[in-house]
Amino acid sequence: MQPEPPLPALTRAEQDFLHHYLRILELLGRINPASAEHTYTGVNASQALVTEAARLRDALTLMYDRDEKEIHSEPLVRALRILGAEDRLRRLSLRPPGRGGGLP
Repeated sequence: MQPEPPLPALTRAEQDFLHHYLRILELLGRINPASAEHTYTGVNASQALVTEAARLRDALTLMYDRDEKEIHSEPLVRALRILGAEDRLRRLSLRPPGRGGGLP
């Protein structure tokens, strides 16, 4: 097994940005009607989504206030891949037809 590549150097605000972005993806995955099983889980996730969206806004505002005016996508995308963003994104999609969900 190969060792995981190290995370790229990020500012604290960029780290917060990615953390809250990933958390939002996770929460949206819990709300996704293609995979959700209980309304209570959706209620909890949607309530947490509001909080995480505010935290994401605050992280981006802090970046802007500190003159971090550009999003440097290459290191951020590398970090997102290392942190498992693609798995979270898969939970947002619809299941293929005929596999217990999705559209006909």
